[in-house]
Amino acid sequence: MVNEQNELIKRRFEELEEIKKLGVNPYPHRYDVTHKAAELIKNFTDPKDEAETEARKSVIVSIAGRISAIRRMGKATFCHIKDDTDRIQLYIKKDEVGETPYAILKMLDIGDIIGIKGFVFRTKTGEISVHCVSFELLTKSMFPLPVVKEEITETGEKIVHDAFADVELRYRQRYIDLIVNEGVKETFLNRTKIIKSIRSTLEKYGFLEVETPTLQSIYGGANARPFVTHHNALDIPLYLRISNELFLKRLIVGGFSRVFEFVKDFRNEGIDRTHNPEFTQVEWYQAYGDYNDSMKLFEEAVEQACIAVHGGTKINYQGTELDLKAPWKRIRMVDAIKEKTGLDVLSMKKDEIILYMKQNGIEFDTKLSHSKGLVIASLFEETCEEDLIQPSFVVDHPIDTTPLCKPLREYSIRQLEEMRKDPEQVIFVERFEPYINKWEVGNAYTELNDPILQRRLFEDQVERGRGGEEETHPMDDDFIRAIEVGMPPTTGVGMGVDRIVMLLTNSVNIRDVLLFPLMKPQEK
Repeated sequence: MVNEQNELIKRRFEELEEIKKLGVNPYPHRYDVTHKAAELIKNFTDPKDEAETEARKSVIVSIAGRISAIRRMGKATFCHIKDDTDRIQLYIKKDEVGETPYAILKMLDIGDIIGIKGFVFRTKTGEISVHCVSFELLTKSMFPLPVVKEEITETGEKIVHDAFADVELRYRQRYIDLIVNEGVKETFLNRTKIIKSIRSTLEKYGFLEVETPTLQSIYGGANARPFVTHHNALDIPLYLRISNELFLKRLIVGGFSRVFEFVKDFRNEGIDRTHNPEFTQVEWYQAYGDYNDSMKLFEEAVEQACIAVHGGTKINYQGTELDLKAPWKRIRMVDAIKEKTGLDVLSMKKDEIILYMKQNGIEFDTKLSHSKGLVIASLFEETCEEDLIQPSFVVDHPIDTTPLCKPLREYSIRQLEEMRKDPEQVIFVERFEPYINKWEVGNAYTELNDPILQRRLFEDQVERGRGGEEETHPMDDDFIRAIEVGMPPTTGVGMGVDRIVMLLTNSVNIRDVLLFPLMKPQEK
């Protein structure tokens, strides 16, 4: 196969030299395009009579695209070209285009890009085509494309031969994947629709799109390991952002009441079916709201994105029927645990919960055993997430899971102080995580705006990091200063855009919805 490909490449280089000898530039600078393939096919109507047929020959269109099939018949050639809208057939006759152009046509291959001028007609077989009056080679392709052939059996079954199906190769050579595999481009067109819809929903409610730094001297906004780099001129370490949360909150302090940002975040973590180290989030922050407001906006944004792609709220994801119509189910974390296991974790000692997990073979990171709240969160993740198929909000999480969220409003200040003294007391915060198809697709809080408590929680995180936890939040004195200036009551949301796109495009791997996912370099 390699030798065969090398021979094809060699032949294309020989053709390239022959074309140049004919005085033709195989890579011209531009070409005027007046029409797209889909437009010509959609708008074509059959002429009423012979006079109209003749008149249409003077209506010249100009299109361009990549050759996807070619069939030579002596002094005439049929071929198909594909542009970014559709595929259309061309009919080229030697005595109409001339000796030299036709000689060039004989040296063209599947994958070459040409421009065509001609008139639109319907062939005797009923296919809408362009009758060429002139053509121009725009790009000679030197690397042979896979030739994907489709066969329709007598029973109507479609069989694809020689498909470009190697998954890893498709991710590495996305440009070829987009050319030869039908449906891949549609996924990314739908991705754009989804992002556009989410943006439209936020703008409808007065949110302002902003930009915040990718390179940060202090990373924050989530518990995750960062990518570290170095700034030579300043001689300081810098981090690729793991979240834009703390900068967006600074804008709330500065007087912007509603802000959002679509960002690339970077987390130095593992890669699997739903995780990529570089991923897309949209985060938004709303002054004077709480996590109940964010739940309503989150479900509306996803519902509208689904409608934008599917025309309704019901989808089938890999055989599972899902309905994204609002309102979604709301359930407290401790209630979800009780429904699944029968345990009332609030009445149990921390060691009793750990013993239950060990006896039932439930995975547990022993580094988290210092905190009853983290034990409860781990129990939830290992036992309950698998049942969260239909859209649901899991609300009210232990404070140990985040240092950036307000405790439940039902606690008095005195009660909070007393609870902190007892390690068996769990303080819960106004946090929710939305789940669809077992996946966590976001994170949201009623934001903490008490600078004294914020500093204390950051200090707890730093201490936990010293104790061996790998993913803790660093101290950020400037952010605390911003809170000290005064941040109004605020709610904030982070939505995992890639996972939403996976759901709405029926994609099984996050790499299927990333044009250029991170790949380990190939060995040479």
